[in-house]
Amino acid sequence: MNPSTALARVLVDELVRCGVREAVLAPGSRSAPLAFALHAADAAGRLRLHVRIDERSAGFLALGLAKASGRPVVAVTTSGTAAANLHPAVLEAAHAGVPLLALTADRPPELRGVGANQTVDQLRLFGPAAGFVELGAPETRAGQNAYWRSTVCRAVASGGPVQVNLAFREPLVPDAGDTGPALAGNRPDPGGGAADWHQATAGDTRPVGEGWPESLSGRAGGRPWTEVVPAAAPGPLSDDLPARTVVVLGDAPAGLAAAAVALAGARGWPVVTEPSARLASGPCLLPGGDLLLRGGFPAAHRPDRVLCVGRPTLSRAVARLLAAAPLEVVAAGPTWTDQGHHASRVLPTVPTPAAGRRDRAWLPAWQDAADQARAAVDRLLDKAGLSEPGVAAALMDAVPAGGLVVCGSSKPVRDLFLAGPRPGVTVLANRGVAGIDGTVSTAVGAALATAGPAYALLGDLTFLHDGNGLVIGPGEPRADLTIVVVNNDGGAIFGLLEQGALEHGPAFERVFGTPHGVDLAARCAATGTPHRLVGTTEELTAALDRPSGIRVVEVRTDRRAAVELDAAITAAAG
Repeated sequence: MNPSTALARVLVDELVRCGVREAVLAPGSRSAPLAFALHAADAAGRLRLHVRIDERSAGFLALGLAKASGRPVVAVTTSGTAAANLHPAVLEAAHAGVPLLALTADRPPELRGVGANQTVDQLRLFGPAAGFVELGAPETRAGQNAYWRSTVCRAVASGGPVQVNLAFREPLVPDAGDTGPALAGNRPDPGGGAADWHQATAGDTRPVGEGWPESLSGRAGGRPWTEVVPAAAPGPLSDDLPARTVVVLGDAPAGLAAAAVALAGARGWPVVTEPSARLASGPCLLPGGDLLLRGGFPAAHRPDRVLCVGRPTLSRAVARLLAAAPLEVVAAGPTWTDQGHHASRVLPTVPTPAAGRRDRAWLPAWQDAADQARAAVDRLLDKAGLSEPGVAAALMDAVPAGGLVVCGSSKPVRDLFLAGPRPGVTVLANRGVAGIDGTVSTAVGAALATAGPAYALLGDLTFLHDGNGLVIGPGEPRADLTIVVVNNDGGAIFGLLEQGALEHGPAFERVFGTPHGVDLAARCAATGTPHRLVGTTEELTAALDRPSGIRVVEVRTDRRAAVELDAAITAAAG
């Protein structure tokens, strides 16, 4: 067995031992040893392999799988620009705290800097966005197995995105006569260990290490080579927050959001929650909290404290609330949200509810005002027909409990914020760096990792930006996912910003509106993806029955009408 094959097989085995159950592979030559090892692991049922031809889409597919499952997921590329195309997904994973492992195949040191084909400097390719581990070019000598396995454990234990750079020397394919290992779990090793790797020949239990200077077996019982004991959780924090507190939930882990809502319920505090807070129920959640914040109510009911949990990014009205009172932040990692630079305290976890003084009028005042704003805006949306906020509301109403909605950045996620949460519906979004790239693949990955029905709400530019996310080979695992595309022929969000002002009209349409004129039905037909165009709320609702396979539902809207409606909503909410 040649060294490159040995390294790839041991590495994949140790990844499985460390909890990896999904791997995404983009084809290439230098990564061939990994491709063979992953294919064998998939055939043995130890992990599930997904193959994509576009590395950027592959990275975001891995991101969606990891985001929805909470498990580390690997994305494998060959060398050169192939590896560089993982950078957007790595950046999102870094800022959202997603356990993504980028396995980048590379040339050995003697081929770097000498003009070898498809060779770039891949050392710390993703800069500060990812941890970095390099496994030196493998050699046929003792000591390699422990080095390889312990390094894999170190990479997985990092928790965030990490690049594992792998220098492979030729030969890159198994030797003649090496049919590849059957990943046989923990069949007994005649030598007394727990070999995972065995020859494919029936009844032959010789470990793969035969002929190698050492055994290539892992630890007994299928355990990782190095088990990392997590740090002890901090003790409970005392709840010393004032009675007139408002809680803001941004993009956050579900457990953190649930703890914040429990605290708010015990203390009688209103909660404003963004869609990707992964929480959709609770008596203190304000219906369409952003609506209330757009008007003058917060100024007249200034809180004594704002408790920010997670990372809110969607609304200027929320930003104003965060700046209106002393701010406390619950940070799930080493960084925290404080754009105004005035947070008075950063907490490692949500305080445990305590018997504190309660202002009985505080929560009802916010709820009554929120209900009035919600009712006024609902009346406006009823008259507007199938508007962009109306599409978001209809989608959320149609998703059953236990369902998933993956939302594109830019305007769709803000329309979901306006629609408000729905009980039992999980919303995921790439809010780490809030880019539109890779969202189709993220949604496919999340759907593949979710048991319930899955949907996505995307704008047309977001959909087109990751059109390759629909290029899925005939033998690949298929998701059940309905993608709702709001097609306004361009970038609607810019019309709501300063550049959408009338004085910028001569330049706006070309450099911000960016109309494209693409026939989405034809684009879907190119990948064999079912497409349906709907024109009414009733047609949309009928198209949102339980997803079967990947399909696209298109709703056409007008960008100018969207700007006018947004202004009317703000006026009605105030």
